[in-house]
Amino acid sequence: MRFREWDELPDFMQNETVRKYYNRLKRKRFSLILKRFFDVILSVILLVVLLPMFLLVSVWIKTDSPGPVFYRQERVTQYGKVFRIFKFRTMVADADKKGTLVTRQNDARITKVGKKIRKYRIDEIPQLLNIITGDMSFVGTRPEVQKYVDAYTDEMKATLLLPAGVTSEASIYYKDEAEILGEAENVDEIYIEKILPEKMEYNLESMKKFGIFREWKTMIRTIGAMI
Repeated sequence: MRFREWDELPDFMQNETVRKYYNRLKRKRFSLILKRFFDVILSVILLVVLLPMFLLVSVWIKTDSPGPVFYRQERVTQYGKVFRIFKFRTMVADADKKGTLVTRQNDARITKVGKKIRKYRIDEIPQLLNIITGDMSFVGTRPEVQKYVDAYTDEMKATLLLPAGVTSEASIYYKDEAEILGEAENVDEIYIEKILPEKMEYNLESMKKFGIFREWKTMIRTIGAMI
């Protein structure tokens, strides 16, 4: 998705706080083009290399519990566009209708296979398809559901200037988010009032310092965190 001119942005994003981030990114258009080129090339290579794992995990999920292989939830990405994210299903079918939109520690909806593939972030692999279609990038703010985007402050809306990401600095620091939410009585309230603002501090800081080499560093740190 191309980087739009200011007057082409959705009305809800056109505020002075977002403009500050917009002006920073506008000066780095070549880096944004390079970012997209890198995303496409690497995601295609990884899809080919990981195809055997892709097939094995698909069979594993189908034999473990009834339901589809993929979990397709509507999320929000660049410029407020709503898209359907690809993830390997780690929970029982229709889990969204049986609990909150975020996952807590020891969530009863998680399947046996789901626990294993979530531990090593294998469930995120199908998002390579979202990267190819342009809805996501390797590095960027994790895509939220519309309910949480509606709670964004004016400054948080600046994160929608770029495509959502598979990983980010916030994802590294909050890789154990489910454990933090484990004991919460009102998960949505705690997420919106505490966790989301804290994660957004990292996301906004990354936007201020946006650069290709910094993003590659984040990817390497993500691999280290998984290990």
